[in-house]
This record gives sequence, structure tokens and C-alpha cells, in this order.
Amino acid sequence: MASTDKQEADLLVALQKATADVPGVLPAARTLSLIGEHAAGWLLLSGVGAAVDTRRRREWLGLGAAAFTTHAASVVIKRIVRRPRPHDERIRIGVGTPSQLSFPSSHATSTTAAMLYLSRILGTPWPLAVVPIMMTSRMVLGVHYPTDVTAGALLGAAGAGLIRTAERHVA
Repeated sequence: MASTDKQEADLLVALQKATADVPGVLPAARTLSLIGEHAAGWLLLSGVGAAVDTRRRREWLGLGAAAFTTHAASVVIKRIVRRPRPHDERIRIGVGTPSQLSFPSSHATSTTAAMLYLSRILGTPWPLAVVPIMMTSRMVLGVHYPTDVTAGALLGAAGAGLIRTAERHVA
């Protein structure tokens, strides 16, 4: 195990020791995992928002576009980087994953993009609180290193900005 991976594994072990046995933490983390899988929860949110809030349909569709495109970008980057998921025997894996590739976290990527859009749609920063919660959940579940979720959040923010710029140019 590379030195950086060992240091990050130590952080995951400490995080799991502090949180994993707290009642409700693992079920909540698994629920977030399900919501974020393939950006499905954010795509559903986009569709429902666009159907119900016709006045802001374009923004809701932008949320879906941002979640989808940033998720896709993260998958491409994963296949290029090919960093394996945490595999230290001290780390408890709390959820299955569709691949063994870790960098960047697709959950952190699409969640950040979606929550930036949702914050703009609703005119409040409160949705942004979901981002660090999702990032932490991926580490509590033992499927991502801290740098995976950090890179994912940065990718999601950059992607949301690009989609927003494109959305304004099309309008």
C-alpha cells in the first residue's frame, strides 16, 4: 500500500471508529449511497421538479444535466486513473459498489453538482449541507478515500459551473 493510501486508510479507520457504531449512521449512509448511485436520486429530483415547477423547468432540467454529465465525467476519470477502492483490512466496507475504482467519488461529484443547482433554484444555501454529508457517508462506508470525495466535489462544482454557463448561453 502506498504511503498516501496508508495515511488515508488511517483516517478512514479513525472516522469509522468514531461514527460507524452510532445508531442510525450506517443506515443513513446506505440510504445516501442508494440515492446517489448513478446520480439516480438527483435525476429523479430533476424530473419531478421540472414536472411540478413549470415556471423554473429550465433550471430543474439544468440540475439533471449537471448531475448526469458530472457523473459521466467522474466515471471516465475513474477509468483513466484506475485507483482501487480502499482495501486495508482494518476498513469495514458497508455497501456494495458497481466497480472497484475509487477516484474520484461519483457520489460526491453528482451530489455537489445537483446541490449547487438546487441551492440556486431554491434561493438558499441549505442544500449545500448535503455535500459534506454525502462525502462523509462514502468514507464511513469505507468505499472512498478523503481525496476521492474531495476531488469528486471539486469536479461536481466545476461541472455545475460549466453547465450553468452553457444553460445561460442557450437561453
